[in-house]
Amino acid sequence: MDFDTTFEEQYPPLVRYCHRLSGDRDTAEDIAQEAMVRLFERDVEGSTAGIRAWLFKTATHLIRDRYRVEENRKRLMSENPVMPTEPDSPEQALERMHDKATARRALDALPARDREMLLLRYSGFSYREIAEAVDVATTSVGTLLARAERRFSDVLLAAGEAA
Repeated sequence: MDFDTTFEEQYPPLVRYCHRLSGDRDTAEDIAQEAMVRLFERDVEGSTAGIRAWLFKTATHLIRDRYRVEENRKRLMSENPVMPTEPDSPEQALERMHDKATARRALDALPARDREMLLLRYSGFSYREIAEAVDVATTSVGTLLARAERRFSDVLLAAGEAA
């Protein structure tokens, strides 16, 4: 299969199809491009009709997936609306900057592994993911995190800050 020829022949009707399904030209182009990328990456072989069917089927699935994600996002946003907050006062902004700088200095004072583990944990990584990232046993992560948190608190206390 010559990808360039396939692209030239199949892309315009694929975009039109996606546009009819999605109702949005930009979404249609994104979906058609993603289907083409998948065709190229997977090196799909077959007749022209078979490749065309594969592209349209893939695009249909991509549009359904996007719709599902969008509907879930809307549902979650309606269940958990984001409430506007008042902007920080100058004092609050200054205090927040001070707290961030203090935390950064405390993190910088820690050994590299402790710093990395704390940043990974508080970025939402699981114990298994942390273990893989720092090359330790998953069963050791809890203990190592507790020690890292204690060291972090010790650095803050030594600097005269509340942990």
